[in-house]
Amino acid sequence: MTDTTAYVQWFRQSSPYINAHRGKTFVIMFDGDALQHPNFDTLVQDIALLNSLGVRLVLVHGARPQIDAVLERLDITSQFHNDLRITDNEALNAVKAAVGMVKADIESRLSVGIPGSPMHGARIRVVSGNFVTAKPMGVIHGVDYQHTGEVRRIEHQAISHLLDQQNVVLLSCSGYSPSGEMFNLSVEDVAQHAAVALRADKLIAFGENDGLVDSDGQTLEDLTCRELESRLSLFNGSPLWQANMALRCIRQGVPRIHLLSYQSDGALLQELFTREGSGTLISQDAYDQLRAANIDDVAGILDLLKPLEDDGILVRRSRELLETEIHRFYVIERDGLITACAALYPYSDSEAELACVAVHGDYRGSNRGERLLEQLEQEARKRQFNRLFVLTTRTAHWFVEHGFKPGQVSELPQEKQKLYNYQRNSKVFFKSL
Repeated sequence: MTDTTAYVQWFRQSSPYINAHRGKTFVIMFDGDALQHPNFDTLVQDIALLNSLGVRLVLVHGARPQIDAVLERLDITSQFHNDLRITDNEALNAVKAAVGMVKADIESRLSVGIPGSPMHGARIRVVSGNFVTAKPMGVIHGVDYQHTGEVRRIEHQAISHLLDQQNVVLLSCSGYSPSGEMFNLSVEDVAQHAAVALRADKLIAFGENDGLVDSDGQTLEDLTCRELESRLSLFNGSPLWQANMALRCIRQGVPRIHLLSYQSDGALLQELFTREGSGTLISQDAYDQLRAANIDDVAGILDLLKPLEDDGILVRRSRELLETEIHRFYVIERDGLITACAALYPYSDSEAELACVAVHGDYRGSNRGERLLEQLEQEARKRQFNRLFVLTTRTAHWFVEHGFKPGQVSELPQEKQKLYNYQRNSKVFFKSL
């Protein structure tokens, strides 16, 4: 019974994420090592689940170990320079064979639908093609990379059309030039260009590690672009490739990059449908940063609150009062402008008030209110509050839509009841944590 209750609670808590992800475009990247791991079948099942929930999916696969295996069978030694394969004519034949086998393997796994399997009834349509236009990498520092290339263009309109028709699009680590040549590409290069060209909502990259780890072996759970840049020296090999890919994507407008482990069962679902998440999340918070407020934010918060106070939506706060209560506030800042704020006021060991929720008029409808609410709920849980309450005169529906339930003034903590302004006649809402 306990297990059933926990499952039901988890399923209910995941519903906001299900709604948020529906119709969004995710690029999911996995290297060739992921396909050889025993956990890949469950990853495919999780990808199928995302598809059934209405997520638009572009899958990008690598094939380095598969290429190595083909070369070994042919008794061919491949040359590398700066960790890049020099793809000569013989190696290109191995690339063609390996990429073809990997592509067929992925398509067959996504086609499973027998009764009793987790993918029964999924009926996923997988589409692949010459969507990646490539160019030769050329000669760098005297080294001719021959058929090793880089992405020139992604046929994003064709891919978007296929996604609109509820297809899953599969891209390989190869591309073609207008002259008909084939080039061996890095999976990171294809994933990055696909995410940028498609204006993807997320790029999710699977590697051996559970995201990026620090010098002590601890996972770096959340990183801004600037924080990641300052830590690049910690990484090498595949983690460094993924870190640089993430930075390029963020700089070119992809909102969020998730780095997960293909060895961790359920990492994809945990990252997308739970508060705790998994792996490393990288975002550009320098332009849109949610953080605790400080004394330097007082003027910006006052400017944000004034129109709402003038309209009678919020209770007027003096600068002096705000300065003494600034430690209660969280803000979202964009290029020095406070675009949203909210505060958490404890009233007992078990209850706290969510107050002063405000979003700048130019940024409403941009998820800022939801982000603040989620942050303050996490803070309340961390401080072991059991319930939040809020008083509002004009935004009752928004709080109801986010899980608050109507209550009575008499249900408020005694201290708050004494401060209740009956002239404002604010409605009272509660949310159990």
